[in-house]
Amino acid sequence: MALKTYKPITPGLRGRVDLRKDDITAQKPEKSLTHGKKNNAGRGSSGRISVRHKGGGHKRRYREIDFRRNKLGVPGVVHSIEYDPNRSANIALIFYVDGEKRYILAPRDIKVGQKILAGESSPLEVGNALPLEAIPVGFTVHNVELTLGRGGQMVRSAGESALIAAKDGDYVAVKLPSGEVRRVHKKCYATIGIVGNEDHMNVRLGKAGRARWRGVRPSVRGMAMNPVDHPLGGGEGAGKGRNPVTPWGQPCRGYKTRKKRKVSSRFIISRRKAR
Repeated sequence: MALKTYKPITPGLRGRVDLRKDDITAQKPEKSLTHGKKNNAGRGSSGRISVRHKGGGHKRRYREIDFRRNKLGVPGVVHSIEYDPNRSANIALIFYVDGEKRYILAPRDIKVGQKILAGESSPLEVGNALPLEAIPVGFTVHNVELTLGRGGQMVRSAGESALIAAKDGDYVAVKLPSGEVRRVHKKCYATIGIVGNEDHMNVRLGKAGRARWRGVRPSVRGMAMNPVDHPLGGGEGAGKGRNPVTPWGQPCRGYKTRKKRKVSSRFIISRRKAR
């Protein structure tokens, strides 16, 4: 999917870079696979803002994505490639031979009319889902399960992929996009290929209004605030004489936030910082 630019006839178009949506084959989603999505504007159950800089934005409908890929042994055909406003990747609508319809993440180079399959004996082709033990070392995968049967939780963003690095006993070493090498149980499923829409990272909105359409509100620098509002606020000049912190005083650069005794740490072979 290529990029397109615009003639600078307005300030908003001068720096705008969009995606050419040549791969999109359907303009409306499958109604039976969507439901309403409530906009909480970054507020929790108590009504207080827990995530800043959220609010407004266009109304969306949530597309139910099949991350589990548990239609084992049932062939399906790619009916359409669609845009999903809730994620960076595109999605593919699959028509299965038993009449069921499901959405999956659209891998790169997937085509309308292509057959897909999930299961241990599935061919090693893009879009097919297999347990990690059935995928050879050196293959790239996405939508990787972290807990058996829970569905893919890792490597789901546009353009991302993980590498099957090694196999040892009941576990498979998977190199994640961050550079971290992690052990995953061999029975966990993953989908072969790279997530499509890899040019998503090169999009430039061009104007603040397009960010507002996405539900992103403006953010103000802490140094531009008053002392009562932020630890970095107040004073004359730019130098504050302290390391960057959040509005609540927690260091936000070079500060480790992972729990030291987290149970899943034993599955990490090498951390992402070590690459």
